[in-house]
Amino acid sequence: MSLKEKIKQIASEISEEITDTRRYLHSHPELSFREFETAKYVASTLRKFGLQPVEGIAQTGVYALIEGKNPSKKVIALRADIDALPINETNNISYKSGNPGVMHACGHDAHTSSLLGTANILYQLKDQFEGTVKLIFQPGEEKAPGGASLMIKEGILKNPKPTNILGQHVMPLLPVGKIGFKEGLYMASADEIYITVKGRGGHGAMPDRNIDPVLIASHLIVALQQVVSRYATPTTPTVLSFGKVIAEGATNIIPDEVKIEGTFRTLNEDWRREAKIKMKKLVEGLVASMGGTCDFNILDGYPFLYNNEILTRRNKEFAIEYMGKENVVDLDIWMAAEDFAFYSQEIDACFYRLGVRNEAKGITSNVHTPSFNIDEDALEIGSGLMAWLAIRELETKG
Repeated sequence: MSLKEKIKQIASEISEEITDTRRYLHSHPELSFREFETAKYVASTLRKFGLQPVEGIAQTGVYALIEGKNPSKKVIALRADIDALPINETNNISYKSGNPGVMHACGHDAHTSSLLGTANILYQLKDQFEGTVKLIFQPGEEKAPGGASLMIKEGILKNPKPTNILGQHVMPLLPVGKIGFKEGLYMASADEIYITVKGRGGHGAMPDRNIDPVLIASHLIVALQQVVSRYATPTTPTVLSFGKVIAEGATNIIPDEVKIEGTFRTLNEDWRREAKIKMKKLVEGLVASMGGTCDFNILDGYPFLYNNEILTRRNKEFAIEYMGKENVVDLDIWMAAEDFAFYSQEIDACFYRLGVRNEAKGITSNVHTPSFNIDEDALEIGSGLMAWLAIRELETKG
């Protein structure tokens, strides 16, 4: 039996175990940097396989090494994120979130269970490959400054230093059984915008005696779109969105201040810096011209995610070997953000997508929604594929 067939056989044999793991994690979600029980569960599972996990990296991060023959020949890293989102789940399933207001709505339960499955497969086959696989179970992907940046600061890419890193993420736009790759620029940077517009509140019937921060904020939100529509070049994908506006007045009460929160995303670091300057200047000038004052803050978030062309092209071919050419597709630029981007700024990286959609089963909801779910057939595929990619990468020079 070929090594590829052995991987597929083991993935099939442990598929029920992988699914049980995913359902446990789904029903016990924890928010970013609070994944204490999740980390314990991951470490305990790795020990059951025979591994010796290291805990407490960036507080709740875990890593482990799987050493094959000649372990120093080449080192690669595989990463999964472990945190959940502040969303109240609406799915009617037996493994629904048991933590009200917290949900694995981005598939991190699938990423973690899949990588645990990969660890199981690779440990069983460790005498059939050379080199070392570093397994990274990372906290806080969903919250700035991002668990990836903290794990890097604490040395996750050292001792031993991986040559490259692979990451897998569910994609509800892709049918189960499909895998997607994108070479080069793939995902956007993401900065958080916080604006407080200050005026002078009062009776809604006497606006002439007030400085209306609601009116100012309304103009501001519209005016800021000019930064995208009039300054960003057509070849520079840019997104500016505002998702939260708080004006705690009433039908007849103008409040003293309005708070606005949003996100700025792009794929060009020079433009990213320039746009922030333009936004700050526009905000301060417009608010002052209408008689108000403001606090304008941008929290620097994740950088853009860059998939090394050679590494990604190579792993796409490896995926074709495992899945068949008809099941491996090319992806477009995605304006969402991922803190896997921090790894891609440090070493060669490949971040690819695992299809989880199944319209026949009604599994079509997007990530970050209360009804998000996956076709669990994807877990066996994801575990086996990542094991195959890891072994093929270890066989590759450089």
